[in-house]
Amino acid sequence: MFRFLSLAVAALLLASGAAVAQVKIGLMVSATGPTTAIGTPQKNTGDLLPTRIGLISVEYIQYDDGGDTTRGVQNAKKLLQEHHIDALIGPSTTPIALAILELVAEAKVPLMATVGTSSVVEPLDAKRRWVFKTTQNDDLIAGALIKHMNKAGVKTIGFIGFNDPYGENWHKVFSALAEKSGIRVIANERYARTDQSVTGQSLKILAAKPDAVLIAAVGGPAVLPQATLRDQGYKGTIYQTHAVATDDFIKLGKDKVEGTILAAGPMLVIDEIPAGNPTRKVAQAYIAAYEKQFGVKPATFGANTWDGGLLLERAIPIAAKAGQPGTEAFRVALRDALEQLKEVVGCQGVFNMSATNHNGMDERARVLVTIRDGKFRLLPE
Repeated sequence: MFRFLSLAVAALLLASGAAVAQVKIGLMVSATGPTTAIGTPQKNTGDLLPTRIGLISVEYIQYDDGGDTTRGVQNAKKLLQEHHIDALIGPSTTPIALAILELVAEAKVPLMATVGTSSVVEPLDAKRRWVFKTTQNDDLIAGALIKHMNKAGVKTIGFIGFNDPYGENWHKVFSALAEKSGIRVIANERYARTDQSVTGQSLKILAAKPDAVLIAAVGGPAVLPQATLRDQGYKGTIYQTHAVATDDFIKLGKDKVEGTILAAGPMLVIDEIPAGNPTRKVAQAYIAAYEKQFGVKPATFGANTWDGGLLLERAIPIAAKAGQPGTEAFRVALRDALEQLKEVVGCQGVFNMSATNHNGMDERARVLVTIRDGKFRLLPE
């Protein structure tokens, strides 16, 4: 569970003149729609976040966007303009995250982004300086996949990803890193999250005869191109991104996803992670709290919300010394405090934020994973 400030420390904050009031935190999720496998554990995790940090009370205001960008923007406006939140955790999808960047920057409200793509924090411009990301950046995950590809003798790759910022950024990041490692992307295809067929795209990939295929998609929709390729006879290795780290991916894909290689946070295979890994204890505590409340083990996507809350828990007391919650002074101080956090151990990794890095995760935040006998299993690097 969260490590709360002691009453003694909170009293010192009061004595120092810090105005302590109620902090309002918005939660944006896609608990319905095509990305429900991601949004549901994030929605549930919102119920586990602390309502008090020392003597500071915290109110959470949650909205479901159904995976729809227009609805997501509307929800963000409500949270910012009507509820006057001090911070925002979410959303569940990259397109919505990118669509609300300008809104959070104008309102000067820190955003704890729980999406996969690094494009929400890179390049770190005037808008993105208000965004902090609680999932592994694309280059960190891509690096692990490329390392495996090199060891496996892969020289050519077929790529298929979403025709949105998630797929586009993955192609950009992966292609650049792959080229440096002597791997060529010889097929490049796209599809929509709601598509029911990718026959044409998969046939083009098959015609290129790549050594392996990388799919850059999220959750259940990531099964479609993999199942299609297998049905059409593709025998090579298929790689996926950390966005398929959910049991629903296995349930939907069944035997078609056996042997998949991905890189993800240690929590995905927490029972196989060595006891010395710093994230193990934090992840196990989160899993236990989630199971007690909801009766099931959480998908790793819920941990992104948990880690967002953990980072805010560390930063809120610091910001409270500089201003009253609900004011611009507090929100600016909160952003500055988040930027200074060091060695914060979360479920997904260890965070070291800075003025130039609003993700702060290193190789401790990733492990190689395969799917064997219908389960995610740790794959030695």
